Amino acid sequence: MLKKTLLAATALLALAGGAAAADLKEFRIGILGGENEADRLRNFACLADHLKQEFGFEKVSLFPAADYDGVIQGLLGGTLDFAELGSSGYAATYIKDPKAVTPILTTQQTDGSTGYYSIGLALKSSGIKSIKDAKGKTLGYADPDSTSGYLIPLTQIPRDTGVPNEQFFAKTQFNGGHENNLLAAYDGKVDIAVDDSSGLGDFKDGFTSGTFHKVVAKGSVDPNKLVEVWRSPLIPNGPLVVRTELGEEWQTKLASFFTALPQKDAQCFNAVEGGDFKGYVPVKPEFYQAIIDARKAAIGG
Repeated sequence: MLKKTLLAATALLALAGGAAAADLKEFRIGILGGENEADRLRNFACLADHLKQEFGFEKVSLFPAADYDGVIQGLLGGTLDFAELGSSGYAATYIKDPKAVTPILTTQQTDGSTGYYSIGLALKSSGIKSIKDAKGKTLGYADPDSTSGYLIPLTQIPRDTGVPNEQFFAKTQFNGGHENNLLAAYDGKVDIAVDDSSGLGDFKDGFTSGTFHKVVAKGSVDPNKLVEVWRSPLIPNGPLVVRTELGEEWQTKLASFFTALPQKDAQCFNAVEGGDFKGYVPVKPEFYQAIIDARKAAIGG
């Protein structure tokens, strides 16, 4: 009898949870740090409007976190419903709670690939032409939870230099996100900044997507004053994730919505993604296993 009662209670709770998800009134979106807050809110405003129209949400709230960890903690704590994470940010979330979020989609580059690069940028006037020229210089990182702005340079630059970064460079420092990091190199505060980039297209455009592309498009930097001095192996594009507790129905609905967005409103899609992408494609947790393993080994959760 007790077993039947417990099973009935569990079923009722599951139904209640499903009803709560189906009756979602507010949809809460976390936006990673790395770009100034006003730009992030402006770029995501169209997305909020489309979500309201598509699903009838009473409110779509945008939360531009000061750093990557703010979004990660919001997803883990259940105060955010959706975010687009970097690969390392997803790995951090997965390591702490594998069931907290579900990856549904990732971006596809214009060449059809689902990866991007970490690139090292330096002032042309510095005389640095390759990463090996930077011995004894200062390396700028973006954010401790960034894939291209920390994890990959931390683990891959030593493959080219032969020693850990702390031994090769005179100093390494975090600069508060990708945009601030790139500007630190541009202003001569660090010798090299690591940045996310598609690595496709023309250098004079900041390539087709990534922070370099964004700041060039805004006119914040003159690409003619910069040079690429290092490039990583291909990195898996980060996932669009949904809070798992919302259930499979919402995961499916949101995957369909975002898949259609590039055709429905290309300008909004480009604003949200910050560059020229082909669209979104489905993705599973296994796609990020190498990044999860690398993060565990190099920096833990």
